[in-house]
Amino acid sequence: MAKIGKGIVAALVLGILVAGLGGCKKKEGPLERAGREMDKAAEKAGQQVEKVGDKIKDAAKDLKK
Repeated sequence: MAKIGKGIVAALVLGILVAGLGGCKKKEGPLERAGREMDKAAEKAGQQVEKVGDKIKDAAKDLKK
């Protein structure tokens, strides 16, 4: 019985700590938002470069035929 009670108390304390720490998260600032947008732009540019590379490969294969 004592082990079950300690487990319940530990779970409650852990839940309270997690809930409390979740409220401490700072809102992101303008630089963090700009960085996220730059990351998205870089990812999109990389995808476009891959598409162009694939088209070049396909064109080269067609020329070999």
